[in-house]
Amino acid sequence: KQKNGKRIALIGGGPASLTVARDLAPMGYDISLYDEQVKGGGMIRSQIPSFRLPAEVLNEEVDYVLEMGIHTHFNHRVDSLKEVLDQGYDAVFIGTGAPKGRDLNLPGREEASANIHIGVEWLANVAFKHIDTVGKKVIVLGGGNTAMDCCRTALRLGGEEVTVTVRSPFATMKASPWEIEDAQHEGIPILDNHVPKEFITENGKLVAMRFEKVKAEYDAQGNRSLVPLDEPPVIIECDDVLIAVGQSNSFPW
Repeated sequence: KQKNGKRIALIGGGPASLTVARDLAPMGYDISLYDEQVKGGGMIRSQIPSFRLPAEVLNEEVDYVLEMGIHTHFNHRVDSLKEVLDQGYDAVFIGTGAPKGRDLNLPGREEASANIHIGVEWLANVAFKHIDTVGKKVIVLGGGNTAMDCCRTALRLGGEEVTVTVRSPFATMKASPWEIEDAQHEGIPILDNHVPKEFITENGKLVAMRFEKVKAEYDAQGNRSLVPLDEPPVIIECDDVLIAVGQSNSFPW
């Protein structure tokens, strides 16, 4: 309650900024938080499915921090870093996260674009109720937690055959073990050592994907390479593809 005379701006309302607020508020800093969403939480709110993290739990956790006297500016997208700096803050913390999903520029990508979705964006659209259906046959590309959220969400939106494909061996998947187990318990197959090569279309519509089977080999330094096997390509039919192969930072200034 005793202020130290220093003012801090936090850009972004996700876990990083909330952690800074939690640590600095008890030390007397006057903190203003800016976020374009309607509530705090960042990607936890927009990309984590509600069946995994109920909104009431998230709201309670976020409010523990915000009720420490944080000045919140929600529905406020920061388009100019200069405008923030011009307000005379003693420090500015940028916690805008990594919400940009990476794409895969493979043959057929443009023709099939209507049925190919970037995983983190697709999850956000589901969370904000812009999307409430998915095709019966769904392929999820990637082996991280985003991929696990995508496949389990697709199942809940009506996907009947949801398949996860991973470039690397199963043992090196980046998803948390419990996330993988939850997906498997729901009957979702995970095919490892499958490298995506092509989106297959018919009359301009996505119908399948072509994969190359590989095996992982390691050199003396432990560096991994994926070596193609002398096997026919794997063709998997699909109506929709969710790409969850990684994310990049958001720093739009």
